[in-house]
Amino acid sequence: MDFKDQWDLDTALKIVQNKTVDSKLWAEAVEWLLLYGPPEVVSILLQASGHATEQVFPELEAASYSSDGAPVYDVARLAEKLGLSEDEIRQIIKAKSSSNQMTHFIYDGSSETIH
Repeated sequence: MDFKDQWDLDTALKIVQNKTVDSKLWAEAVEWLLLYGPPEVVSILLQASGHATEQVFPELEAASYSSDGAPVYDVARLAEKLGLSEDEIRQIIKAKSSSNQMTHFIYDGSSETIH
């Protein structure tokens, strides 16, 4: 079953609003909403994500911005801040991109690349 078909809007919103739900399930609901939710919900979640990133990683700045204004982060800086290797970061991005048919932009130090 495709990820898209595992959820519907009502269920995903209920899970996101639940204060006691498992964090993995919550994250899956948020991911579904980002991919398939209505534009106004996506906008709210992206704003919240940006705010959370600024609060948790204040020194992490976008290396660039995609054509639609989404921040693009440097893989080396992400790896450093998250305590992972650059290869691990790239594998996570690759897995998310292929499982959700979504393009993620990464910064390779000189230009934006799509993986």
